[in-house]
Amino acid sequence: MELFINQILSGIATGAIYACMALAVVMIYQAIDHLNFAQGEMAMFSTFISWQLMQWGFPYWGAFVLTLIFSFIGGIVIERVLFKPLAKAPILTNVAGFIALFAILNSSAGLIWDFTIKEYPTPFGSAPFLGSQLISTHQAGMIGVTVLLLIALYAFFRYTRVGLAMRAAASVPESARLVGINTSWMIALGWGMAAAIGSIAGMLIAPVVFLEPNMMVSILLYGFAAAVLGGLTSPFGAVIGGFLVGIIENLAGTYIPGVGNELKLPIALALIITVLVIKPAGLFGRPIVKRV
Repeated sequence: MELFINQILSGIATGAIYACMALAVVMIYQAIDHLNFAQGEMAMFSTFISWQLMQWGFPYWGAFVLTLIFSFIGGIVIERVLFKPLAKAPILTNVAGFIALFAILNSSAGLIWDFTIKEYPTPFGSAPFLGSQLISTHQAGMIGVTVLLLIALYAFFRYTRVGLAMRAAASVPESARLVGINTSWMIALGWGMAAAIGSIAGMLIAPVVFLEPNMMVSILLYGFAAAVLGGLTSPFGAVIGGFLVGIIENLAGTYIPGVGNELKLPIALALIITVLVIKPAGLFGRPIVKRV
């Protein structure tokens, strides 16, 4: 029973990271109807920025806040420079743009900081949380930061004019334009927020997987699995999907013979295929209906 509870708590902790990535993926998907295959590399590059700031003497939380600002601005710049001109381009053109962005960020990080593995500090420590051996303080911190982020996002989209405008621009862009909302800039803001959320995921998971240019490849796949499981049209579903994927992969790696750590990633991919076959809209997503 102690092993089972430990795997559940550990799954919730890693699922918090997947939830952040899934939320970032869903925000961009709702804005432009495409999956951002470079979301993980954007998070990785931002994490390197925070690491570099700390190497220059900045305290952890100072580097954390500066990295969020950098990521937010960087996300807007990427949308304005690269993807705004591709707004009416074919789907494959957008996919090529995402792949190009992936390669540019990955190669640039390797060129600037090289491909050697670096240790990334945690502000929470690695001691047992409240004296319990079931979860560490860093894992508890990951869960706490993610919960605070979700509460802040809920309040933003529910009670602020900009948040309501972004929701309108994503759901009914034609009607939003008729009432004076600049949907183009709402999309840019969505990109900025998605980049900032992704950077939080990168900075929280870096102490666990260590810092290197390919650190977010598997994390992004888990984020995709979470987004598909919860529903690409539902931010709430993406968050729930993140926690479910974290728990499922931990339990599968522990209790299914022959799986172990090596086959956890194929389980996430199998989960994506299963959900797409059985319920393409996801657990909380809404089916897309078009008038013909």
